[in-house]
Amino acid sequence: MAVLPIRIMGDPVLHSPAAPVEEITDEIRTLVADMFETMDAAPGVGLAAPQVGVPLRIYTYSYADDDGAPWRGVIINPELWMRPLEPGEPDPDDEAEGCLSFPGERFPLRRSDEVLVTGLDVDGQPVRVQVDGWRARIMQHEFDHLDGILYVDRLGDGDWKTVQKIARKRGWGRPGQSWTPGIDDLEG
Repeated sequence: MAVLPIRIMGDPVLHSPAAPVEEITDEIRTLVADMFETMDAAPGVGLAAPQVGVPLRIYTYSYADDDGAPWRGVIINPELWMRPLEPGEPDPDDEAEGCLSFPGERFPLRRSDEVLVTGLDVDGQPVRVQVDGWRARIMQHEFDHLDGILYVDRLGDGDWKTVQKIARKRGWGRPGQSWTPGIDDLEG
């Protein structure tokens, strides 16, 4: 297994829809193992294949609940259904999220509170995940990556302008930018 470089905002693979996985091969299983290692090293709660430069519809997730109970898995070729969003502005304390492809920052974003995701695991077996709260947020965030959407693309005008200033200051927003967890220092 290996820790893979994570692409940063501006890399074309992050802004294009990913292709379905046609066949689950040993190469796909190795990619998934490397994605888990990369996600854990970052550390993150989710990682989509496009974030490591692979334009395929795969994401991993890992989260511990308030009692420390683990929740971890992979979904290949996911489909997502969600409850409609509650109207209103996001709560900056309870609805802020971050992204390994825009590291070190968090912004409030309204997400659906409940989702259902179906797909396949690395053995080609059906997966069905119905979750709410932060787990639903993780599923939506990672699914967005597969459609070429970063969470910062969904922000309101004020936060979007802040994102652009941060990206310019850090030299992000250009193709080919990446960082490797455990190796690169991303401090501004």
